[in-house]
Amino acid sequence: MEWRVSPNLVPYEEAIAFMEKRVSDIFDGSAEEMVWLLEHPPLYTAGSSAKKDDLLDAVRLPVYETGRGGQYTYHGPGQRVAYVMIDLTKRHRDVRAFVAALEQWIIDTLGVVGIVGERRRGRVGIWVNHKGQDQKIAALGIRLRRWVSFHGIAINVNPDLSYFQGIVPCGLSQFGVTSCEALGVAVSLAELDQVLREQWLESNYL
Repeated sequence: MEWRVSPNLVPYEEAIAFMEKRVSDIFDGSAEEMVWLLEHPPLYTAGSSAKKDDLLDAVRLPVYETGRGGQYTYHGPGQRVAYVMIDLTKRHRDVRAFVAALEQWIIDTLGVVGIVGERRRGRVGIWVNHKGQDQKIAALGIRLRRWVSFHGIAINVNPDLSYFQGIVPCGLSQFGVTSCEALGVAVSLAELDQVLREQWLESNYL
């Protein structure tokens, strides 16, 4: 499996085009599986379940329709996006198991840096309880094509959280969004990248 870290902001269109090609190449055996760690410029994406009313500020940032699952989310500097392109036919053709594996990957990674991330029944993503309130710290949205995965996860390290005010994140208006920095945990993207890779390689998620 190839691990790639992009040091510069990657335009969303460029990332989608790359993933489309890589997924096709993985399926036909001409490329190896890949986890791609990157940041995007500030933007909103709309998943397949996005509701128009949840886009509160349609002019603040570019909005991209995307084929991943989920609703609206924000991507931008200070947020670590991990795009996971793997062939599930080599593991288990089980979408729920794949989602659970990605969730556990996030939880284990956050645990190493001192944050207790948790699942919540009926809600997508990973949550923390901060001062008695549930706040979302990581999002998840995937797509499968011929059982090869793409899109993936996003962990808020130190993004500008004010951008989340332009959307109803994942359709859940009653809950807040947080980050490692907002929780008082100082971790760099490079440090988080190392933990993400270590946890993936050391743990039998799939």
